[in-house]
Amino acid sequence: MMIVNATISSVTDRIIERSKDSRRRYLDLIDEQRDRGVNRPHLACGNFAHGFAAADAEDKATIRSGRATNIGIVTAYNDMLSAHAPYGRYPDQMKIFAREIGATAQVAGGVPAMCDGVTQGLAGMELSLFSRDTIALSTAVALSHGMFEAAALLGICDKIVPGLLIGALRFGHLPTILVPGGPMPTGLPNKEKQRIRQLYAEGKVGKDELLESESASYHSPGTCTFYGTANSNQMMMEVMGLHMPGAAFVNPGTKLRQELTRAAVHRLTEIGWNGNDYRPLGRCVDEKAIVNAAVGLLATGGSTNHAIHLPAIARAAGIVIDWEDLDRLSSTVPLIARVYPNGSGDVNHFQAAGGIGFTIRTLLDSGLLHGDVLTVAGNGEAPLADHAKEPGLDEDRLVWRDPPEASRDETMLRPASDPFQPDGGMRLVRGNLGRATFKTSAVEASRWTIEAPARVFADQDEVLAAFKAGELERDVIVVVRFQGPKANGMPELHKLTPALGVLQDRGFRVALVTDGRMSGASGKVPAAIHVSPEALGGGPLARLRDGDVVRLSADTGELNVLVDAGEWDSRTDASAPPPAIGTGRELFAMFRNGADEAERGASAMLYAMENVA
Repeated sequence: MMIVNATISSVTDRIIERSKDSRRRYLDLIDEQRDRGVNRPHLACGNFAHGFAAADAEDKATIRSGRATNIGIVTAYNDMLSAHAPYGRYPDQMKIFAREIGATAQVAGGVPAMCDGVTQGLAGMELSLFSRDTIALSTAVALSHGMFEAAALLGICDKIVPGLLIGALRFGHLPTILVPGGPMPTGLPNKEKQRIRQLYAEGKVGKDELLESESASYHSPGTCTFYGTANSNQMMMEVMGLHMPGAAFVNPGTKLRQELTRAAVHRLTEIGWNGNDYRPLGRCVDEKAIVNAAVGLLATGGSTNHAIHLPAIARAAGIVIDWEDLDRLSSTVPLIARVYPNGSGDVNHFQAAGGIGFTIRTLLDSGLLHGDVLTVAGNGEAPLADHAKEPGLDEDRLVWRDPPEASRDETMLRPASDPFQPDGGMRLVRGNLGRATFKTSAVEASRWTIEAPARVFADQDEVLAAFKAGELERDVIVVVRFQGPKANGMPELHKLTPALGVLQDRGFRVALVTDGRMSGASGKVPAAIHVSPEALGGGPLARLRDGDVVRLSADTGELNVLVDAGEWDSRTDASAPPPAIGTGRELFAMFRNGADEAERGASAMLYAMENVA
């Protein structure tokens, strides 16, 4: 077996030691839930009858007998969100697939699935991060009925997969597989979309041209094809071994997509708790699996949102990770993929180049992944190796083949021995302004260090107004504060990307510093994001003033304001804007009030849970 890289091993050991007590409590919990929790054999007749009253005659008899696996489907279906629209027919199909092997499936519940692409820059974006906790709570409600011996999670996008997984991990005694829907086919080339956006920001094209460009990019059912948080989710689930191998990037509406869903349903019955190959979710998601998720994310230049989501997922399984762990991993894990916005091609091109199978194999061969993790489909001494496969059809029968020996397109995907750059492109920067994440993989190395006067804003609309007024035509570090989880739910700030990109293209040295979020689509402008502690409640960003010189450096890991220490300590905090209401934001006040730091996952729900669990 390949020896695991020393840094990977060291970080894993650090996480195991730090998590020792909380992980033990978690495993005790899921063992207790398996043996004495709410489940079908323990239901009273009245409870049980309610649970299968709506089933058809065949399924009712099977469920009632208690002799076959009943799969609880938790679905994020809606037909407004392109990535989740394909799920409309999945439950009916999955029930048929279950009957093929004498099992049953029921829709246990639905979870919300909002689209950041629709709410970007609008009031609804302030609900976005906390929709993850809402999804986790909804998943828990769905699985609380005790009618199921396994779970299938139907979700893809930004907060949806983390939310589903966090909720399901509290039912970690259940074998669980995540079932993706796949990306839409490639539309308008991403660089052309970016060009039109910047022209619109400069006032050189109108709204009709912009809408035409966007509609040609986002054009059909399926996940958006750029490598943002949604597709980073899929990468992480693959390297954690929680998908059927290679399921992530197969397009919707194809025979292969359907056969992968069928295989997931059949597999859940094989790893259920009544058989001899029991694989509960809580045992699959261990410290090594969390490290694997981080490695996959870094190696492919994935979304910085997972600097928040991955700690939250880990906490749900009793595991504690921090940004120093990610920083140390990033120093060792090479960048082997360039998928837009880090490159020119999208996830369909990545898949054609070798995709997930090639990625897992080259990382395993280089000792950068733990091969000995419990997965939903792998076997032997190194189960993850069975996920380094490409799915295909042989006369309509699903088969898995070895990935290509060499990348089919080295502008998209390379072996770990010959990467695009030697590190994973997600760095921790820290100093007297706090701790933050800096994604270097999409930024030219000449821009990794920026020192310039700050211009301080309280929201992104103020930034855009200053841009349009010509007030930012200089070297500048744009600071957008009071955007953290406690302040307003930590919205993404992609509305700023075209304007800042224009300034950079005009030759200015520009950077963004914020306690808000960006994501895998953050693009080419250097940014220190998720600054913790956030400005609201005493974070250092609240003391910044216009004209203060700020030094941001991914080269040295620095985030400092260059102000005399005595003067800095004497300053008072700026006043935060009052909490906004409308668009349901007031309903999420308890999430904001109880949220902890971004580095811990920015979750009020997990913070409260740990005080009772």
